[in-house]
Amino acid sequence: MSTVVLLTLTGLGLGALYFLVASGLSLIFGLMDVLNFAHGALLSIGAYGTWWAASGHLPGAGPGGLGFVLAVVFGTAVGTLAAVVLELAVIRPLYARPREQVLATVGVGLAIPALLSAIWGSDARPFPGPEALSGTFGLLGARIPVNRLVLIGAALVVLVALKLFLSGTRHGLVVRAGVEDRAMVTALGIDVRKAFTLVFAIGGAAAALAGALSGLYFGSVDPGQGTSLLIFAFVVVVMGGMGSVTGAALASVGVGLVQQFANYYTTAGLGDLSVVVLLAALLLVRPRGLTGRLA
Repeated sequence: MSTVVLLTLTGLGLGALYFLVASGLSLIFGLMDVLNFAHGALLSIGAYGTWWAASGHLPGAGPGGLGFVLAVVFGTAVGTLAAVVLELAVIRPLYARPREQVLATVGVGLAIPALLSAIWGSDARPFPGPEALSGTFGLLGARIPVNRLVLIGAALVVLVALKLFLSGTRHGLVVRAGVEDRAMVTALGIDVRKAFTLVFAIGGAAAALAGALSGLYFGSVDPGQGTSLLIFAFVVVVMGGMGSVTGAALASVGVGLVQQFANYYTTAGLGDLSVVVLLAALLLVRPRGLTGRLA
């Protein structure tokens, strides 16, 4: 029983991390029709920004208490700024040229980890997380890492915030209308480009937050961290239904649980294969994903 509880909570924690990455990816694709292969690079920027700040390089930031919160805010802000620059400098000139758009984001996705390796080296760096989040707590006979609850809580907050933004704010309604009929919205005097930049900033913030918290999960940061997580984020987005944040949340839970249980009860490493099998089985039954969106 204790093993099942431990695997369930750790699987939910991993799924929460996948959702933080996939939510921004799904939002950007669903609302802007942009397949952003540089999304993992934004995660890496957020991870390294948080690591740099928590290591004592930013005044007031540190590995404990409010200092760590400040480090996470800094890392998320740096990743958000990078997303805005990416949209303005790379994506915006290529909105009408999707092929070049994909090539450009792939190039950025390869260049950023290389740049991080050149600055801080390719080896993993220990992540200076708070001591309070490095411990465990007891639940039904199992010892659960505290940081898993932090990831789950962050994912729930992001999910609620994104739903409220899309359905309950003027900017969210403008973005949705701009996707349906950009010419009409522009004729009404609304600058859709600013709304799209906002969406990219929100998606980048979610990815950067995932990077900031991935250090807690893995205990370290490395230049390729964003690339490895991006693969599973794409799986989550396809399983949930392209552009569906709710579908991404459901799919991330399934992927995280399947991966954890498969890795424990079978040979180590088969968890990744199990996720691919789950994706194939789902698409055979529901080609449009869990929420009915085109997959």
